[in-house]
Amino acid sequence: MKKIILTGGGTAGHVTPNIALLDSLKENDFEVSYIGSYNGIEKSLIEKENIPYYGIATGKLRRYFDLKNFTDIFRVLKGYFESKKLLKELKPDIVFSKGGFVAVPVVRAAAKLKIPCVIHESDMTPGLANRLCIPVAAKVCCNFPETVSMCPANKAVYTGSPIRSQLFDGDRERGRVLCGFDTDKPVIMIIGGSQGAASINQNVRECLDRLLDRFNIVHLCGKDKVDNMMLDIKGYKQFEYLNDELKDVYALADIVISRAGANAIMEILALSKPNILIPLASGSRGDQLLNAASFEEKGYSMVIKEEALDPGCMIDTINKLYENREEYIANMKKQAAINPVDKIIGIILEEV
Repeated sequence: MKKIILTGGGTAGHVTPNIALLDSLKENDFEVSYIGSYNGIEKSLIEKENIPYYGIATGKLRRYFDLKNFTDIFRVLKGYFESKKLLKELKPDIVFSKGGFVAVPVVRAAAKLKIPCVIHESDMTPGLANRLCIPVAAKVCCNFPETVSMCPANKAVYTGSPIRSQLFDGDRERGRVLCGFDTDKPVIMIIGGSQGAASINQNVRECLDRLLDRFNIVHLCGKDKVDNMMLDIKGYKQFEYLNDELKDVYALADIVISRAGANAIMEILALSKPNILIPLASGSRGDQLLNAASFEEKGYSMVIKEEALDPGCMIDTINKLYENREEYIANMKKQAAINPVDKIIGIILEEV
């Protein structure tokens, strides 16, 4: 049996694509283990999959001055030596990294031990963690075709992003029962990631009365962001976060409003859901702006810049998208017929 180490963490987006590979890896006779941070989100997500999990010390990689940079470098070094020790014990044939700061010591340690590494870049432009890993990687799997030209020509491959197969098994009626909707109004799904999106939440709630005239709304608000004063509003259902039930809510949704994180928009694209993207601008390196611009150019999405976001703009854009939804569905269905899971598994097998 072949052995593979998966790594990646810091956010759910650095973990769920790894989870999407699990079934195919097992079908291809891989014994799978995972290396992540001691107590990051990846630990809870992976342990649910009954995969052996090993924690290492991690330090955040920042692109700006912060006093923590002086201490985190020692955490990264500790993580490197812990990774090296684990890899010697586990003896994997290959490492697959989904990125995030936790992956850097794992990938660099694997390269030092001559273990081949395949990494995946979700965003249009490689993030700092992956830029530190690309020089020692055997292959770089890219989410966007535009990214291939930004990586070494002999390493970069356009694969798209692996999507959890469960998302394709959603049931609209189960979703309707879950949300308690008893009318046939079209459904808007609003999702801002596991931590939510405060500006989106605020604007949705400010125009809620006008939206509910035409739509039912299911709102994934983020941790601790449910508004308890709005729990009994007919046609408006709030959740902090959904895991197993997410597929049913996607099946129920007629249109989706989302941030422009790479994994989220790739799920929306795979499910061909007409969508409005509101990319995060402040506090990011601009990757969501680039992701959203690419989807808008291809006719997959409508985009609202955060600085232009207000209730009136949101209502107008939602109505315009819903009236033209079939055009967006057609554009998404015309995307290149690539199966990201099969493509990435093929690359892993080649490198092994």
